[in-house]
Amino acid sequence: MNRNRSYEQREEAASLDYESFKENIKRKTGIDLSLYKEAQMKRRLTSFYEKRGFHSFQEFFNEGITKDEAVLEEFLERMTINVSEFYRNPKRWDVLSDIILPRLSSDTSRLKIWSAACSTGEEPYTLAILLKERKLVPHYSILATDIDEIILKRARTGLYPERALKEFSNQVVQRYFHKEETGYRISEEIKDKVTYRRHNLLADTYEAGFDLIICRNVLIYFTEEAKQSIYEKFNKALNIGGVLFVGSTEQIFNPDRFGFKTEDTFFYKKVKNL
Repeated sequence: MNRNRSYEQREEAASLDYESFKENIKRKTGIDLSLYKEAQMKRRLTSFYEKRGFHSFQEFFNEGITKDEAVLEEFLERMTINVSEFYRNPKRWDVLSDIILPRLSSDTSRLKIWSAACSTGEEPYTLAILLKERKLVPHYSILATDIDEIILKRARTGLYPERALKEFSNQVVQRYFHKEETGYRISEEIKDKVTYRRHNLLADTYEAGFDLIICRNVLIYFTEEAKQSIYEKFNKALNIGGVLFVGSTEQIFNPDRFGFKTEDTFFYKKVKNL
């Protein structure tokens, strides 16, 4: 009996510790951890703070995040799901190149594109290279956003290890990258096509008028309620006929609920305003 009571007390204390941490993080950073799947997030952050030598979320916040800029920056990086290579999942990019982009380009001379939760920039730069190679539309703009300014700084730098380029042909690498001592730097003509900006998908307002939104491999970390809210906001951000491109584990099973219909696997065409 006493052991059970002791276990329940520890569980209650751990729960209160995390609840207090969520409130503190929201006040400090604007990040609402209650919109992320709790079990996954707690595991990731517990592993992080234990490696840093902290013993609770309260200590992690008070002695780490509040007092040490490096800990805060690393915490924000943990909130970003880093994509590690260009042209990730090539078959999906082939569908984008061969089916989606030609349709979107068929009745306009300008495309407005958003790479949401873009991490270190491989995704928007891949898209810029695709558009350059295919010459489908003369004018386009690519907005790339992420919650972490440190990650965005790395994206703006445009320097990548050789392994990140493994899905590109040698010809593409030679055309759009310059080899340096520490890696491969993307060319200025591609870099200039992408505008980077900090944006919190869960809290910030969304621009409108997009023809294509790419948001891959981040929605799986959010609660169902948060995902539904994001799908609704994506609907409002897209033009009629515009497309939402999601990750390979993020299939939308009821797209009509959010004003979409499936155009291809993991591609959802907006058919009506909500």
